Amino acid sequence: MSKRKQQSRRPLWHPAYWPSWCVVFLLYALAKLPESIKRRWSQGLGRWLSQRLSSRARVVDANLRACMPELSDDERAALVESSFVSCTRGLFESLQCWWGDTDTWQEESRVEGMEHLQEAIDRNRGVLMIGGHYSILDLALPLVGRHLTKPGYMYRPNDNPVIDRMIEQGRRRHFNIRPFSKRQLKDMIGFLKQGGQVWYGCDQDFGRKTDVFAPFFGVDTGCISTPTYIARESGASVLCVSHVRMPCGRYRVAFSPILENFGDCPRQDALSWNGFIEETVRAYPDQYLWLHKRFKTRPAGAAAIY
Repeated sequence: MSKRKQQSRRPLWHPAYWPSWCVVFLLYALAKLPESIKRRWSQGLGRWLSQRLSSRARVVDANLRACMPELSDDERAALVESSFVSCTRGLFESLQCWWGDTDTWQEESRVEGMEHLQEAIDRNRGVLMIGGHYSILDLALPLVGRHLTKPGYMYRPNDNPVIDRMIEQGRRRHFNIRPFSKRQLKDMIGFLKQGGQVWYGCDQDFGRKTDVFAPFFGVDTGCISTPTYIARESGASVLCVSHVRMPCGRYRVAFSPILENFGDCPRQDALSWNGFIEETVRAYPDQYLWLHKRFKTRPAGAAAIY
C-alpha cells in the first residue's frame, strides 16, 4: 500500500498526525498576534530564512540570474533576501486570511481594470482568471473574490490531510468560494458554463505534464495547455489577474482586458499570461514566488538552470 493511500485511511486524530496538529495550533497562535508584531517578525524571520535555507536561496538566485541578468551581484543578493522577507510576510497574511479578519485589507485595496472583469461577467458565460503565484499567497482569494458574483478557484491538495484541511477551510471562509482540484476539471468547466468565475494559477513547473514552451523573461519556460482546453470547452471569457502588496502596505488587484482569442493556440495563450505576469513582476520584483523551480523542465537540448 502506498504511503498516500495509507494516510487517506487514517482518521485525522490518528497519532501519526499529532505533529501536524501541533503545527496547526502554532500557526493559529501566530495568527492571533498583533499585526505590528507579525509585520516586524516577518522582516527578521525572512532575513534569517534567506541565510538558513541555503538550497532554496540558490533557487531564487538561479531564477533571478536567468530572468534578470542585468542585476549586479549585490543587487541580486538584496533581491534574494527581499523575496524571502516578502514570502514570510505572505505567510502571516495567509494566517490572517485563514483565521482572522481581512475586511479592512479588502476595502482599502486598489483595483485596476474592474471594467474588464465586469464586461466578462456581463457576458454571462463564465470567467476564467489566469493568476500567478505572488507572495501574498492565500490572501489573493478574498482580495479577488470580493469582486466576483460566483467565485471559485483551482488548487492542488496538500499531501498531508491535516495541513490540507487547515488550508482549505481557511480559504473557504470567504464569499462561499468553491474549490476545484485537478481531478475536478469537468466539474469546473460545468461551473464556468453556469456563469462561475474561477481563479487558476498555472505559472508553475508541472514536470511531465508540460506540453508547450513559451518565453518568460526571455527564457523558454515550460507551460501546460490546460487553460486553453478549459477556455475552449467552457466558452468562458478569459483574462489575467495580479494581486500584490504595494510599498505603502496596501494591496493592488489588477485585471487585464479580456483575451478575446484565448483557446485557439496553447503557445499563444501561454505567451499572453506569461507576458502579464512578467509585467507585474518587473513592477514588483520581490513579490513573485521565486522560491519555486519555475525552469526545472527544459526544452530538449537546453542547459539546466538549477
